[in-house]
Parts: sequence; C-alpha cells; structure tokens
Amino acid sequence: MFPIRDHNPSGRTPYVVYALLAANILIFLGYVGIMDDARAMNRLYFDYAVIPARITDGYGLETLVTSMFLHGGWMHLAGNMLFLWIFGDNLEDEMGHVLFLVFYLLAGIGAGLIHVVSAPGSLVPTIGASGAIAGVMGGYLLLFPKARVDILLILIVYIRIFTIPAFVMLGVWLGLQFFGSLSSNPDEGGVAYWAHTGGFFVGLILCVPLWLMRGGPGFWNRTHGHPPHPGHKYKLSQSRIPKVPRK
Repeated sequence: MFPIRDHNPSGRTPYVVYALLAANILIFLGYVGIMDDARAMNRLYFDYAVIPARITDGYGLETLVTSMFLHGGWMHLAGNMLFLWIFGDNLEDEMGHVLFLVFYLLAGIGAGLIHVVSAPGSLVPTIGASGAIAGVMGGYLLLFPKARVDILLILIVYIRIFTIPAFVMLGVWLGLQFFGSLSSNPDEGGVAYWAHTGGFFVGLILCVPLWLMRGGPGFWNRTHGHPPHPGHKYKLSQSRIPKVPRK
C-alpha cells in the first residue's frame, strides 16, 4: 500500500522540488555503474554517508547533507522521489522556494542527528533522502491533515485505488516507523527508523511558525483541515481488461 498522488494542487511551479528530484536522480546515475564494486562503494560511503561514530567524534559533519543525495538502489530512490513529488510541492507553495529549500535541508540534518543519537558508536553508513522527506510529510500533516490522498493497494491479485485523508495515511506511516525503531537495532544497519521518525517531527516543528502565521487553530477552523483551495478531482478511466464470465 503506497500513495500515488494527492488532491492538493499547488499554486506555483515547484522549482525546488524539481531541482531536488533531478539532483537525486543524476547523482544516483553517476555512481550506479560502480555499485557492484564493493571497494569503490565503501570509499563513496566513507566520504559522503553519515557514519554515526565519526559524527560523534566531530568529523564528517558535511555528510549530514551529502548523505541526503545518495541512495542504495533503484527502489530506494524511486520510493523517496515519489513521496517528495506528492507532498513537496504543496509545502514549497506555502513557504516559497528559498524557505522550502532551507526547510528541507534542516529537516534532513535534524533526522541525521537523531539517527546519530540513536546509535552514537555505529560504524554503519547511512544514506538516503528519507529523513528530509519525512520532514516534508510532517509539515504536510500539520498544514493539510484532511487533504485527500490516493492510495494504491496491492494484495496479490487484488489491485485498487482508494482515497483516504492525509492524516490517516501519514499517521499509519509514522506508526510503522516508530514501532520499527523500537524493534530494530540501528547498530546493525537496515532501515534508519529513528531518522524517519525524528525527521517527521523535526519537519512538523519547523512548520509550526508558518502554521501560526496562517492563524494556527483558526487556520484549521477556516479550512476544516483541508487545503485552503479546491481539491483536484481525478477521473478513473474504465479498465480495458475484459471481464471473464463465471458459471
């Protein structure tokens, strides 16, 4: 089950989102050819990935930014870029281009630092834009809790698109990250659950001043938790797959 789009159109062209998408994709294409070379990848990770033990010792602080633009595979990249595409344009619309870029980087840095705190002596490198994008999701939840999000559900042969409020989708996602962080050991690698959970709350907190400027609870009262503009309506076309009659 994963989101494919929201019904929350943006009023301006999201140039920063486009730039972030392009940067992540181009950087990944720049080293995908050496991913089978363990030595080269170890060097890349040592130079640009977050290694908590190094950060704890005061080294490699720049990797809190560079690690946001590295991904461990096609699916890792595609998943992160999908979430950025769906939720990022609306925050950029609300914040403006420059402020959104600053927000994105701060959310990613905050997520990285929370991951370091969760495993200060770990030598396992951590990469990915997930922490920054989790921050985008946290901000989105604060501003548009009832925005409609289309979810693609795949259960073996059952495939269906249905619409749910953003707070349900984002709440389920956050719950999975939180419980994953409780049951995993960040020293052993795998998914950086604490970075995801921490990044979400960093982004939410960073969006509080904007939410207050919009009126705080009054903003919610005016919009009833929906975007402050008409939502986009998608038309689902009829499937061309013929129905097979049953006896």
